[in-house]
Amino acid sequence: MMPSDPTTHLKEIRVYYEDTDMAGIVYYANYLRYIERARSDWVREVGIDQLAMKAAGVVFAVRRVEAEYISPARFDDVLEVRTTLESLSAAKMVMAQQVWRGGTLIFTANVLIVCIGSGGKPVRLPAECRLLQR
Repeated sequence: MMPSDPTTHLKEIRVYYEDTDMAGIVYYANYLRYIERARSDWVREVGIDQLAMKAAGVVFAVRRVEAEYISPARFDDVLEVRTTLESLSAAKMVMAQQVWRGGTLIFTANVLIVCIGSGGKPVRLPAECRLLQR
């Protein structure tokens, strides 16, 4: 079932010890893992079957990420990843993603997503994605 607002998604993430570095804060690359998990859940929630896409020879690929690290997260923090579909065209999606700890914004990213075919060439986004256009 399609969510009432398919352009926005929330995902809760708990910080585990394995996510932290020697300083006891979340290792910077793990924020990219957190936002990837949130995007994957969003894709599933809006009804896009990535396994069926792959079987058809089409996969999503991140083309660009612009990230800003604002404040560190630490072991056992509960974070919320907010994902918003900012723009959509026949060939790309731009997702704005934020990571919050309580009422504090700690990380932001803008992610450009494209689709590539089995030969590695760009292809149009699946029809399910284009249906999200308002």
